[in-house]
Amino acid sequence: MFHVAVTDYLQPPATIEERELAGLARVECLLAHRAEDLLDKVEGADALIVFHEISLPRPVIARLRHCRIIVRGGVGYDNVDLAAARERGIPVCNVPDYGVDEVADHAVGLMLALNRGWVRVERSLRRSLTPWDKRAVEPVPRLAGQTLGIIGLGRIGAATARRAQAFRMKVLACDPYLRPGLEKVFDVPLVDLDTLLRESDVVSIHTPLTDETRGLVGAAALSRMKPSALLVNTARGAIVDTDALAAALQQGRIAGAGIDVLPTEPPDPSQALVQLWRAELNPPVNLIITPHTAFYSEAAVEEIRVKAAREVARVLRGEPPKNRVG
Repeated sequence: MFHVAVTDYLQPPATIEERELAGLARVECLLAHRAEDLLDKVEGADALIVFHEISLPRPVIARLRHCRIIVRGGVGYDNVDLAAARERGIPVCNVPDYGVDEVADHAVGLMLALNRGWVRVERSLRRSLTPWDKRAVEPVPRLAGQTLGIIGLGRIGAATARRAQAFRMKVLACDPYLRPGLEKVFDVPLVDLDTLLRESDVVSIHTPLTDETRGLVGAAALSRMKPSALLVNTARGAIVDTDALAAALQQGRIAGAGIDVLPTEPPDPSQALVQLWRAELNPPVNLIITPHTAFYSEAAVEEIRVKAAREVARVLRGEPPKNRVG
């Protein structure tokens, strides 16, 4: 019987994984919090399922003697050293189609909360109880007719676009890797990044973290946004230069930001954006931070676990993987 190790996040018993791998593999939850915790624990594993709390760097991958597949239990796979896995001949897969609705809902929810000033005014009025009228939130631009710019028109970006269209927003997208013609299916014009930043009233990020997208939204990009614009990030924290974002918010160079992902999680309390979020300002800055929960619902967690386990089962049975990324 094969041995499948779940590196992090999942508390035993791994009932879903054991059900999907019944008769094929035994499942062990390692509950690692750092890559170093995996040393001397993964050498005999025939497959790894990796969630989001740790990375899988070259020194760990070098210890894999029998591993036939690494499955990233999630969409992003930047926490796995693909080059090291490739050198060892180990395929790396992800679960690209889980949680689409959850993340799109979260992105739109952040946009609505920022546009309507819900969190900002609630924080302010909790202390003062005044003014108890429209002055507490003004100005509030009408969302219908505004432009949403989506960076990355994949599954989640497209789902976010459809939701925004239901609000009668105009939608633009920047995605140089989109298969030709799909923008017609989504009814979303493609533009370059400069145009998107310049014309959008809300910018929502839905691209993976790569060498190309790391720091993509930094001081220069923020300077091209409208002073009235909002930024939403439910993708990966390192896509945004959070120090530059904090400065832009403090100086009023953009109107607000909704952030579900940070470069370091849990966040460093000394980080400028975290300090701004925690500050007792009156009125508070239009900034919302959520703790990397956009992906989450009970149904989404079950979906990701089932699909990750089934990918492992395919490879252990000698079948080709379905969602190989490396």
